[in-house]
Amino acid sequence: MLNNKRLWIIIILRDKKEAFNIPKERFSRSLNMFFLPKTPTRALRFIALFIPLSALLSVPSLAQPSAEDHTDAVRISASYVANYDSLLNSYYLRSHREQLSRHNHAVSVDDFDQIPDSVIARRLAALHTVIPMTYNSSVRAYIRMYLNMMSTRLDVMLSLSDYYHPMFEEVLSRYGVPEELKYLAIVESAMNPLATSRVGAAGLWQFMYHTGKLYDMEVNSVVDDRRDPHRSTVAAARYLRDLRDIFDDWTLAIAAYNCGPGNINKAIVRSGGHRNFWLIYPYLPRETRGYIPAFIAATYVMNYYPEHGLRAHRFTLPIHSDTLRLRSDALFCFVSRYTGVTLDELRTLNPQYRADLIPASSGSYTLCLPTDKIGLMIRYEDSVYARTADSLTVAPVEIESYQPRSTSHRSRGGATHLVRKGETLSSIARKHGTTVAALRKKNHLRSDKIRVGQRLKL
Repeated sequence: MLNNKRLWIIIILRDKKEAFNIPKERFSRSLNMFFLPKTPTRALRFIALFIPLSALLSVPSLAQPSAEDHTDAVRISASYVANYDSLLNSYYLRSHREQLSRHNHAVSVDDFDQIPDSVIARRLAALHTVIPMTYNSSVRAYIRMYLNMMSTRLDVMLSLSDYYHPMFEEVLSRYGVPEELKYLAIVESAMNPLATSRVGAAGLWQFMYHTGKLYDMEVNSVVDDRRDPHRSTVAAARYLRDLRDIFDDWTLAIAAYNCGPGNINKAIVRSGGHRNFWLIYPYLPRETRGYIPAFIAATYVMNYYPEHGLRAHRFTLPIHSDTLRLRSDALFCFVSRYTGVTLDELRTLNPQYRADLIPASSGSYTLCLPTDKIGLMIRYEDSVYARTADSLTVAPVEIESYQPRSTSHRSRGGATHLVRKGETLSSIARKHGTTVAALRKKNHLRSDKIRVGQRLKL
């Protein structure tokens, strides 16, 4: 009989065997050597037999999460929940609130805590991703967090995935970016195109103003391309690819997407030149230290939610939609009137237009509509343009030109002049193009003498 201590050691080592995929024969020999009398040589042989050097170098420590890890997880959790709650106000999700409340399935944290590390590590390794799905205590903490959050939000996330992921995958593939980065939008915005962070980042991919401009996105009071699902995804793919070219590492590229390449370079220098995320981890901003674990956790949960007892109840979003390039300005109110698409639905399908106006006369702009409404828009397109033009045209207002105040006055009996201080008959005659004699005759004057305030007929 094995004593309790030896039994406990065997259980621990068996879990590590599964995590490192160690052959059965090597495992048996390592156990035998472990229980022999200890010498330094035997200890080194045990390490060599049990854990290959590559495994020691590639798998981070499974130490308990620090207090800072917990704080970062709480912050990311709060951001996710805020973006999700905002998302529920969108046109398509409002009608599904009752369904969402019926299909909530809370995950038991105690059940998750019973799952061995080796099981989760093996599942992550089986995803066949380009980006390494590293497993450690920080990743486990975020998986635990996302399972807890997703248990009541899974229907929305999967339905939004059905809507956005085909477009994400096409764009990411076009720019040579790994497909698994489609899950980054969950971490960034909970897939809410109207999400705006406390520092001003906006859209599905949370672009800051200057970075958006750098990647050809228009941002002004009428149009914000950061909220355009397609244009922002193109910009995100280009940005991630550029960061990958800088650091020659996808994990560092993702980290730089969060905190900027400058912070990654500083962390590399402070770490002594290491170019591995987990080796520069202590030198990164706190938010970025939780960013990669959150991405890995979101990827895990979206692929393995059934293994944790979660059932999906997808609902239909307007998957069958299409875009139409417009030739002139179009107000949403007239598009709605001629196509029958409500204003709320138009705003949900076209979140980039901030003022319910598509300024197509000043550039190349598109309108997204349900596929069955495209024909109506084409039929009444000219009417929409005409009504919009009438509404936007402001009638000119005539402004009278300024006229200096005159001392002359026209009454029913003819024009008159009010004598002011310093004026003479001669100056008044010159001013009005007449003669002194004519003024004297018209006003029955016996001499050229006049007084201030006297009104003379002209």
